[in-house]
Amino acid sequence: MARKPRIEFDGALYHVVARGNRKEAIFRSQSDYERYLDLIYRYKERYHFRLYAYVLMPNHLHLLIETADIRLSTIMQGLQQSYTIFFNRKYDAVGHLFQGRYKAILCDKDAYLLTLVKYIHLNPVRAKFATRADEYPWSSHHAYLHEAQRLDLIDADFVLSLLDPGKTLAIRRYQDFMDDSIGADRKEIYGTVDQRFLGDGSFVEAIVDRTSLEIRNKRMPRKHSLADIMAVVETITGVTENEIRSKGKLQDISRARVLFCHAARGFSYKINEIADFLGKDPSAISKHHARGEEMKDDAERLIRALESRKVNNQA
Repeated sequence: MARKPRIEFDGALYHVVARGNRKEAIFRSQSDYERYLDLIYRYKERYHFRLYAYVLMPNHLHLLIETADIRLSTIMQGLQQSYTIFFNRKYDAVGHLFQGRYKAILCDKDAYLLTLVKYIHLNPVRAKFATRADEYPWSSHHAYLHEAQRLDLIDADFVLSLLDPGKTLAIRRYQDFMDDSIGADRKEIYGTVDQRFLGDGSFVEAIVDRTSLEIRNKRMPRKHSLADIMAVVETITGVTENEIRSKGKLQDISRARVLFCHAARGFSYKINEIADFLGKDPSAISKHHARGEEMKDDAERLIRALESRKVNNQA
């Protein structure tokens, strides 16, 4: 299956995850961790991105990056290639150090920035490398407490300002935020739409409207109403419109709902329009649409049926 294109624009916030090839270590010594941080600093100076959080684990890493005018792909290509060259020379190794393409989730900054910072800083605790975030040396948690040697590596001030305008109180509230019992849930962090977005339906719709001219151009014009699409979905699936609008979770009903949402998006209807038509939350429509890739054969049948319906109506 072809990889989906990375969506990139100025000011985008990404949760980046890169793992060692075959789950092997990418950091073997203290100097390895230090070298990777040096490279981050060097590329940050060159490309002027913001780094809100990082954690370097023995066989993987997390970065929370907000890009400026240089694309994430350019930043990560330079960073990963430079470190791979260093690592392979040091350890007399060859081949790929990292496992395939890094994962980059485009995130809703307003909704998830604080949660992502907490999730990343607690990674060593979840992995049982530490009992508290401040016990692990290779994360940006220490910069938020103003205990790190390189405070200019991390753009902590903006995040701290969300907790309190005064720096001293903001740091205290950050520590309380990290210590409270409310964890950053993995299911929430990786509960993405289309495996690329962390945000609700309105966030995804705004990103598509802002960036995806090539995606829009691949969609078909609105030759059919939502009611027409629904009628054909009923015919193909045998599931009624009322069942599709309902909260029913039976497999046949779910598949019909997914097919309708995927087809409606294919005919250029916006997520909010589909949500209003079905009486459902836009975030649910986004998830249904993403699942539609699994139903390409049914979608093609639906399109043929709609075209046939149009011809018959014109006859």
